[in-house]
Amino acid sequence: MSPKKYPLILLIIVLIFWAWSGINPHDTRLTWVLETFPFMIALPIMLFTYQRFRLTDLMYTLIAIHAVILMFGGHYSYAKVPLGFWMEDWFGWTRNNYDKIGHFMQGFGPAIYAREIMARTSPLKRGKWLGFVSIAVPLAFSALYEIFEWAASLSNPGDTEAFLGTQGYIWDTQTDMFWCLIGSIVAIILLTKLHDQYLRRLAPAGADR
Repeated sequence: MSPKKYPLILLIIVLIFWAWSGINPHDTRLTWVLETFPFMIALPIMLFTYQRFRLTDLMYTLIAIHAVILMFGGHYSYAKVPLGFWMEDWFGWTRNNYDKIGHFMQGFGPAIYAREIMARTSPLKRGKWLGFVSIAVPLAFSALYEIFEWAASLSNPGDTEAFLGTQGYIWDTQTDMFWCLIGSIVAIILLTKLHDQYLRRLAPAGADR
């Protein structure tokens, strides 16, 4: 497949999911906007910088997977995604834990996003410190996102209840950040060598450190 076609195919797939997710969302329109907001911010940035700073195909793949997870959460609201109910039945859980998949991916994807940006633009060399910072960055954003959720709930408690998705679990915020941390660590352990291979292919663009 042509290197230029792959990101385009991913973009088309994600846009289809985005359009579907916005059709008659199960909760309020505000919940849909809040759940898909990260994608709305990331997409124009990636399109605007594509020619000057093309990302690796691995990163585009992770972004696409992350976006689709957000789309399902936006369409159903995280507490009502069917996959979460299926897992509840399979594993005997007492709540819909689809949101934990989202928070795992909140670490898994961004750990590689951070690693790529820093490997290509910062003095950090590939190694333990780059891995450590790549784990710390998504965890910091996860904490910031929890603060954003809290602020949103204060502004409109009724319309943002589904966005919070606590389902009465008092440790929801802490476990959200925990799953982000686990996702970040797993991504660095599993994908570092593969990511380095992709970065070497972009060496002329300044990735070879």
